[in-house]
Amino acid sequence: MKSCCALAVLLLAYLCHGALSCPPLCKCYRRRAEVVCNEVPLTEYPSEGLSKNTTLVTIQFTNITSISEQQLNATPLLQGLHLYSNHLQNLSPHLLRGVPHLDTLDLTGNRLSDLPADVFNHAPLRNLVLKNNAIKKADAEWLPDNSSITWLDMSGNSLTKVPMALLQKLPHLENLDLANNRLEQISANSLDPLNKLERLNLRNNKLDTLDASVLQSSHNLTYLFLSQNNLNKLPQNLFQELSQLKLLSLEENQLSHIPAGLLDPLSSLEEEGLDLTSNPWLCDRKVKYLWRWLQKNKKKVFLPDGIICASPQSLVGRSLMSLTESELNLQS
Repeated sequence: MKSCCALAVLLLAYLCHGALSCPPLCKCYRRRAEVVCNEVPLTEYPSEGLSKNTTLVTIQFTNITSISEQQLNATPLLQGLHLYSNHLQNLSPHLLRGVPHLDTLDLTGNRLSDLPADVFNHAPLRNLVLKNNAIKKADAEWLPDNSSITWLDMSGNSLTKVPMALLQKLPHLENLDLANNRLEQISANSLDPLNKLERLNLRNNKLDTLDASVLQSSHNLTYLFLSQNNLNKLPQNLFQELSQLKLLSLEENQLSHIPAGLLDPLSSLEEEGLDLTSNPWLCDRKVKYLWRWLQKNKKKVFLPDGIICASPQSLVGRSLMSLTESELNLQS
């Protein structure tokens, strides 16, 4: 009987300790060592209430404006930190020094602009998400040399360029998302250090052309998103090394022609893997290569009948696929 009472007391103490270790307004899941603070009136990171055994923290839709190294020191075993849609404006230098096991850091939807040097040092990050903030300049000093990051998402910011010095620190990168920025160019050879890159998203920027060598080291690239830019000219050998590419989006650009041979290296395109819609195609003799490629590779094209002539006047609105050799003056 006494042993049963003692066991009950220990169990009660354990449960009480668990309750005390969970921050107010948050929910804690002991089995997963997870803490979730969702849509609650927090103004500071709840470090004082966190158990040292916590491995996953999710704080979203709160009024937190900053986070410091000292606050993260409360959870030395932390592996994942998700801080979606808060009001973060500041991160402290050496932010991750006290969380040497952190694998994933997601800062989507905050108000971050200028980040301090060394902010992402000290932890073996594999996934870093800075999506939908107010960052105007990417800095190589954020990261250590030979960073372990494989997934970097900086979409939805105000970047006009990405320094090669930053990319040189990312030899293990597999996914790079720079969509919805203000990029005007991708410097020649800047992607060369990223020879493990599989997915590159440059959608909705201000690119008007790409250097012929920019993808020369991207042998493992399988998904390439170039839609919603101002691309009006593509180098003939741009896709020369992309034999693994499964999906290529070029819709909503300013392409009137593409050079002969441009699409020939893309032998791995999946069904409907190429999108060329919403471009101002000039349906004259120069469109011969594209017209013939489409005839042979129709299944690889998304909405092939949606590739529409913008000129000459006699063919405006016609699908390129529907035209005959005589209409394109290709017989001679």
